[in-house]
Amino acid sequence: MALTRDFKETVIARAQREPEFAKAIFDEATTLLLNGEAETAKLMLRDLINATIGFEQLAQTVDKPSKSLHRMLSPSGNPTMTNLAAIFSALKNILKVEVKTYTIKAA
Repeated sequence: MALTRDFKETVIARAQREPEFAKAIFDEATTLLLNGEAETAKLMLRDLINATIGFEQLAQTVDKPSKSLHRMLSPSGNPTMTNLAAIFSALKNILKVEVKTYTIKAA
C-alpha cells in the first residue's frame, strides 16, 4: 500500500500542530549531536526549522544567509560550532525550552 503523505510533510505538520512534539524533536536532535550522530541531528534540525521558525526568519535571527543555513544542515554540510550554537539558541527561544545536561555514572 502506498503512503498518502510524505514522511517529512507528516513530521512538519505534527510539529506545527503539537508544540510538545516539536520540543521532542529538538531534544532528540540535541541528544544525537552530543552522542556523535551529527548527520542525523542536522537533518532533524532542518525539519524542525521548516516546521517552526523557517529558514528566512532563522537567517535574520542568526545573521547568516538562508542558503548558507540550508547548506550547513544538509547531509554534506559542515557547520561550525559557532553556527550550530546560534541555530540551537534560536530554536531554544522559539520553542521556549531550556537545555540541561547531566551525566550518568556507569555501574
